[in-house]
Amino acid sequence: MLPIIQEVMADWVKAFLDPGKRLFWGYLGSALLIALLWMILCRQDHPRQAFKKLFAREIWFSGSARADYMVFLVNTLFMGSMLPRLIGHAAVATFCFTLLHEIFAGRPILLPDVSAFSIALAFTFVLFVMDDFARYAVHRLLHALPVLWAFHKVHHSATRLNPMTVLRTHPVEAIVFALRGALVQGICIGVFVFCFGEKVSLIMVLGANAFKFAFNVLGANLRHSEVPIRYWSWLENILLSPAQHQIHHSIEPRHLDRNFGVALACWDRWFGTHCYSEPDQSLRYGLSNPVANPNSFYSVYIHPFNEGARHVQATIMQTGHWLRNLSVASHNLFCRKTYHENEPS
Repeated sequence: MLPIIQEVMADWVKAFLDPGKRLFWGYLGSALLIALLWMILCRQDHPRQAFKKLFAREIWFSGSARADYMVFLVNTLFMGSMLPRLIGHAAVATFCFTLLHEIFAGRPILLPDVSAFSIALAFTFVLFVMDDFARYAVHRLLHALPVLWAFHKVHHSATRLNPMTVLRTHPVEAIVFALRGALVQGICIGVFVFCFGEKVSLIMVLGANAFKFAFNVLGANLRHSEVPIRYWSWLENILLSPAQHQIHHSIEPRHLDRNFGVALACWDRWFGTHCYSEPDQSLRYGLSNPVANPNSFYSVYIHPFNEGARHVQATIMQTGHWLRNLSVASHNLFCRKTYHENEPS
């Protein structure tokens, strides 16, 4: 029993020590520094006032925040050892590599004169961009499909935002994103290794994708915060600012289904879901139609299954009704007796 407890506690601590995780202490520190500088230099807050706002009790000890902490502890306990076993990117990469080898009847090595660093830089960038697009696409599906929304709404039920809110996800959503990550990484690795061979490598900074590292260092944790840092309009066309993601959590009707992206704003612009941040925006967070006691264990973990089951049942009934109508129509068209068969002999 003791080794299990030690392993779970190690997973909890690892979330703050692993540079590959959003809550790495270095990323939290850089976010704090950026927030303080912005509040002091742009908002003209006194340093003491800025600290007081950032560490306000009503944010960090609210019912919403306590639910964030509960989800972090529970998900780590039950999901930490299961997610890596679902599907590995190595298996996807091997399948993709083998498939390409069969399709092209061999393995061509493209651009043999290009340096290994250039290939590594291209691979690191492409993997970052493809991962970001996949996150956007899956995020839209989580909002668009009622069955998936039943689980994703756990994340949106937070009424106060803090960096821990990023982990306020139902295990079903965590599984969906884990599968997405394995597929994207596996496909990118398989294609690049097939095309460029041993030159393929990932440019890492402290064990994290260099572009992802830069994104996290530059204040990714402020996206789930109540510090509405805006960018210039031209930059918000390229990168999503913390204020833009806060708009995604807003319950105002004009903000619904906006800014699904993670780092890049191009996906929202191209698919019509982009929304600029606003000066001095003051937003309310949560659900337009909140469930009872949204921060309780039942609402976070059990209620989504009940709601999702109702959506599945409704879909099955609608599909059955459509199939019955199709069956009746087909029978009338192909199986009914003709006029001549009904005539007396």
